[in-house]
Amino acid sequence: MKVLLADDERPLLNFLERGLSAEGYECVTEHELHALLPKIRNEQPAVVVLDRMFGDEDSVTVLTLIKQLPQPPMVLLLTAMDDVRERVAGLKEGADDYLCKPFDFDELLARIIALSRRPSQRQSETALLQAGDLTLNNEARQVCLRGEEIALTKLEYDLLLYLFENSNKVLTRERILARVWRSHSDPLTNIVDVYISRLRQKLSAEAGVEIETLRGSGYRMRVTQ
Repeated sequence: MKVLLADDERPLLNFLERGLSAEGYECVTEHELHALLPKIRNEQPAVVVLDRMFGDEDSVTVLTLIKQLPQPPMVLLLTAMDDVRERVAGLKEGADDYLCKPFDFDELLARIIALSRRPSQRQSETALLQAGDLTLNNEARQVCLRGEEIALTKLEYDLLLYLFENSNKVLTRERILARVWRSHSDPLTNIVDVYISRLRQKLSAEAGVEIETLRGSGYRMRVTQ
């Protein structure tokens, strides 16, 4: 799961990034409030951990804009302002949860896990994914080519879903292993290559998508028609 960490305090950003990455999360960071919306649009995180204050700027001012995005993330607001009225104001503007500084890392992790389990507009919109002539139904874990189901194993499906979610983006073997196999080391030297090859055979050229091998970089799925 991708988490975007937004805070103007670089040491805190670095600490949170190290801690969450060690827990298996894919982390991206942003330290400037004006760049937050473009970063969310580009990265499409599931959860945004957002500091309340960026210098003299209050991040509550961008919460409404975040929630108006086509695929809005869940937002955990961090603040040093331990005041009920301030917490209520943040929640009213669109924050999904609130955590006061200083906080325990385990509590932050528990809040992120809880947010990722909540049903959201993002989840409902991405239940059906389309690429070329392929349709992926994430609720039924079913992949169809022009209405005909393609039989996939659990790992094949999880790999294809990850490629769907990151269409046109380059995914390294390390990122694929961390997401699909929940591993930070390759159990077999070519396990990712083997499963990519299996998907290519099952999808065929008629699917209208291609899984490219970018030597030295990883893989990318793109629509060809």
